[in-house]
Amino acid sequence: MNYQAYKQTEITGGFLAGKQNLNRKITINAVWNRFSDTGRIKAFSFDWKEGMDRKPHIFWDSDVAKWMEGAAYIIGKNGDKKLEEKVEGLIDLIEKHQQPDGYFNIYYTVCEPGNRFTDRNCHELYCAGHLMEAAVAYYDATGKDRFLKCMMKYADLIEKVFVKEKSAKFITPGHEEIELALLRMYRATGEKRYLELAKFFIEERGMHPEERIPAVQDYPVRRQKEVTGHSVRAMYLYTAVAALAKETDDEELKSRCRDIFEDVAHRKMYITGGIGSTRMYEGFTAKYDLPNRMAYAETCAAISLVFFCRNMLDIEKNSEYADVLERALYNGALVGLSSDGKAFFYENPLELNIRKLNRLIDSSRKPIQAISQRKEVFDCSCCPPNLNRFLEETESFLYDVEEKNVYVHLFAESTLQNGDIFVETKTEYPNSGTVHFSCRGAEKLFVRIPGWCKQFKISAPYTMDSGYAVIENPVEITVELEMKPKLIGTNLNLQNNIGRAALCCGPLVYCTEGVDNGENLHALYVGRDLDATISYAPEFDANVIETNGFRRTQADDALYAEYAESFEPVKLKFIPYACFANRGETDMLVYMHVK
Repeated sequence: MNYQAYKQTEITGGFLAGKQNLNRKITINAVWNRFSDTGRIKAFSFDWKEGMDRKPHIFWDSDVAKWMEGAAYIIGKNGDKKLEEKVEGLIDLIEKHQQPDGYFNIYYTVCEPGNRFTDRNCHELYCAGHLMEAAVAYYDATGKDRFLKCMMKYADLIEKVFVKEKSAKFITPGHEEIELALLRMYRATGEKRYLELAKFFIEERGMHPEERIPAVQDYPVRRQKEVTGHSVRAMYLYTAVAALAKETDDEELKSRCRDIFEDVAHRKMYITGGIGSTRMYEGFTAKYDLPNRMAYAETCAAISLVFFCRNMLDIEKNSEYADVLERALYNGALVGLSSDGKAFFYENPLELNIRKLNRLIDSSRKPIQAISQRKEVFDCSCCPPNLNRFLEETESFLYDVEEKNVYVHLFAESTLQNGDIFVETKTEYPNSGTVHFSCRGAEKLFVRIPGWCKQFKISAPYTMDSGYAVIENPVEITVELEMKPKLIGTNLNLQNNIGRAALCCGPLVYCTEGVDNGENLHALYVGRDLDATISYAPEFDANVIETNGFRRTQADDALYAEYAESFEPVKLKFIPYACFANRGETDMLVYMHVK
């Protein structure tokens, strides 16, 4: 997180404020309740015995830690005594059960006390990292440091075991996370050893052939120009690499981060900002391998892509980073949360075909297509608490201040206060492209012109710099971004989309659902020349679009017949992709035939 931007910004209304209010009123408590039901909260009491139900799992620490981090942001911004009591209760248990040398892990301490730091793939350092991030967030929110002191003690032990003694059975974590957590610890405490420890894990990754696993990001970062392996692990790693590159002004690492961004954004990312196209290892495959129905596109992966892009903006102000950040936020991440705030998607395909749900079975008799309705909790429930914290971090994505210059990366009803610099933004974005800024104290206002916007107007003279409109001595500035529905095609290497297009409007990707458009969405064609009507839908807090289209028909029910084409005109209704699967089980399609 960019703490400076976060602390100086308040989202005051509009679409993103609605998502945050839903998180604060419903989602944060819903996740706590399900974590209580499943034993995750109770596991912090360290009282499980062999033969009892709900044996602690190797990643439960991280699930609860992400929840704690999200709760910390809510407490810091709004105050919430009940949430604070829950977090304090967990900190009591962490203090009580942390081992004298600083070790803390709910699984290994109780279930395998003699095997700590012996299995690279069992998430000890991943869990430690999320606990550290939660500790920093809670310290920043409340000024209370006992959780932070616990995690400093743990970090000191990790340094001792992995760097000084080299007594662990592995060298780098199997699941990246601690790297970026240690950088946050360093910024919170000023303790340079944590910066060096983060650098150690980053520099050592991929340097040891015995640790290389093809499905994991296990290649030296200074030599890697293409992204590989598990999508969340990869983006957590490169978020840390970008932060380290910024912190140490390392030009080689900056260059590698640019290479990774280029590979992701131009060859391995869905139009929704989803990444990781295979469920085999939840990761990246070959370039342009982006299937629709079998897309994995984990919610956590989109969130991690947002974090990476935010750190790239810290390195350099380039609007393309903010474009991808925005795409992943509004589509790939927010799709993970139901409209009532209680249920979640782990994976996010670009097509659902209900008739095929029970047909696609692998050799283990498990379905290999994504579920059609969100669930309140998963066996691997990393995405729900990740949304808890992510939704509360969105302030940090909006602005940057450098000297007397203000950068506007994303548009939301909000205020920015940095010393004598003040900016108030008024907008109905993403439902409108009109954005008004009231400014005091800024010498220049840099306003991102999104890549999707080809026509815009600004109420003052401006120049362009790296995708940002630059206005000098801003006071009252209105920016009008042309926001109209467009059909977006794909590279021909995405062979499943040849002859198809996705409907987009502003930052939102749209889809059709069977509940609006009837059965067999594949028989529908959208008109090439759109005759679109936009209307606001309160149930989505977003615009829906109706436009001209066609349904292909056939003369009879023959299984095979001489080829012929016949169509009847229909009206097609599109809803934001992030809002699908909120009105019962139904088919869904992003890429439509075009006629």
